[in-house]
Amino acid sequence: MARLLSPQRCCWLMPPVTLVSLAAWILLTGPNELTSHLRHQDTWWDYTEANLSTFNCDPVLRGEPEAVEQAKLLSLEQLFRKHTRLSDDHFLNVSQDCDTFLSSRKYLPFPLSREEAEFPIAFSLVVHHKVHNFERLLRSIYAPQNFYCVHVDTKAPASVLAAVTSITSCFQNVFLCSRPVVVVYAGWSRVQADINCMRDLYNISASWKYFVNLCGQDFPIKTNLEMVRSLKALKGRNSMESESMPSSKEGRWKKVHAVVNGQVQRTEEDKSPPPFNLPIKSGGAYMVVTRGFVEHVLTDSRVLELLKWAEDTYSPDEFLWATIQRMPRVPGSQRPSGKYDTSDMQAIARLVKWQGHEGAEEAKEAAYPLCQGRHVRSVCVYGTGDLWWMLQHHHLFANKFDVDEDLVAVHCLEKHLRNKALSFGVLQLGKADKVKG
Repeated sequence: MARLLSPQRCCWLMPPVTLVSLAAWILLTGPNELTSHLRHQDTWWDYTEANLSTFNCDPVLRGEPEAVEQAKLLSLEQLFRKHTRLSDDHFLNVSQDCDTFLSSRKYLPFPLSREEAEFPIAFSLVVHHKVHNFERLLRSIYAPQNFYCVHVDTKAPASVLAAVTSITSCFQNVFLCSRPVVVVYAGWSRVQADINCMRDLYNISASWKYFVNLCGQDFPIKTNLEMVRSLKALKGRNSMESESMPSSKEGRWKKVHAVVNGQVQRTEEDKSPPPFNLPIKSGGAYMVVTRGFVEHVLTDSRVLELLKWAEDTYSPDEFLWATIQRMPRVPGSQRPSGKYDTSDMQAIARLVKWQGHEGAEEAKEAAYPLCQGRHVRSVCVYGTGDLWWMLQHHHLFANKFDVDEDLVAVHCLEKHLRNKALSFGVLQLGKADKVKG
């Protein structure tokens, strides 16, 4: 439950209907207290961080080698890392005063356009560590018309739960998942965490149009308005990786798996065939889906039977959503024919660099350039040198980021998105002023 805040608070806790009205009011009125926030650079445009106030992100975002190298060296400096690493307790303490927290961290208190106000998005965020990462992600995607369910792994450190609880209590549209679970890597519980947030989001509001699932190390590469327009362009379709299952991965669902000592282990017991003779597809853990898709996951008997069947498989999130996406009569789905296969590079859900697909531009099999950060479980943890590449793509989010590894990369990306979002907001306000004049 959100904390009770002073009536002087602008509009962080306004109900959805009021927010829509506010968005229209912003666009149709002349200069006032709210529009002045956008027009004065020192209020909302200033996204400075400790030891980054003078850092020029522009050449980094253009991929200029000298600037990228300077950013890498800065990220490696011990003094810089010491001054920029923020503990879980830091966020617990600064969020005790919600008013100060929201204003100092520059959470936007109102929609930047009518188009965004009229197209709410629902997000789930599955978190187990790195509160600093989580808070930067939340700030970068926050808009008062959207809805955010935060699932904290029940085995997460107490400091993580305390800090995330304190942060979420400062909002009306950000809340903790009502049924948190112990998340086991590559286990069913990762799917269950998303389903539990789906249910909470579905029940809390009927206004949102699309659902996007996130983890704590994701970060957007599009503004909220760009996301809205990308989702509108789908015209009721879902977008996620969904391809033919390679034979090398079939053991994940043809053999029974069990959680032993906190790890998923394969047994030699054969599983029963998939229900309804469904073709199992290969995909990823992340999706962009309609409200109708979410409703089907929660209520459709065929989907529920498939979910039950998948509970003792390995990494079910990497085939389950992709399979549901190709089931007949699922809202926003596509036919199971191979002609409708969609790779992760074609879908808009997530931009990921897998180590096995990296390589030089002239390499025939290389899907993308070499990682400029480091690898964790064969996935690139992005560095500043990756930013120019990712900003050329159509995806809504990229994975993975780590502020402890490269804060400059996150800082420059976040600043870029905020500047782009506010530039459009100011443009809209200027047009409205001309119409009134």
